[in-house]
Amino acid sequence: MIALVTTNTTTGKSLMKKPIFICISALLLTACTDKQQYEQAVLEQIKQEQDVKDYKIEPEKLTVCVVGLSSENMPGLFPLDPIRMTAYRNYTKMLTLNKSTDQKKTLEELRTDFGTPKGLVEARANYTESLMECIASHIARSEDAAKAEKK
Repeated sequence: MIALVTTNTTTGKSLMKKPIFICISALLLTACTDKQQYEQAVLEQIKQEQDVKDYKIEPEKLTVCVVGLSSENMPGLFPLDPIRMTAYRNYTKMLTLNKSTDQKKTLEELRTDFGTPKGLVEARANYTESLMECIASHIARSEDAAKAEKK
């Protein structure tokens, strides 16, 4: 502990900076991984949506919209907030429930993870509303572009 607080005599820099940098780097890496896993789960769900196929919506663009919009309503103040990272993991688990070998057990875990069954329902509603809003927005933009081309 004493070695961490002392300064390096050749550079004059505190040795305390290295452990802090390592902790921050680990936190950023974890946060990025949690968000990427959520994005991947959303992309897989979107690729299965019939509206996406019918309206020829690019799943990747829709994924960016859904992740951004649903993230705004997740717990946590900012993307690297530990609470937000937990929310990303919980949402990923929720979206991949159908891949679980024991869906009943996973559903119970999700109810616990979200605090209450109502919390799970609210999370699912947040995802669904985000998806529908993004689809509607994309369709409206496409229709506006088609009208502009006709003029």
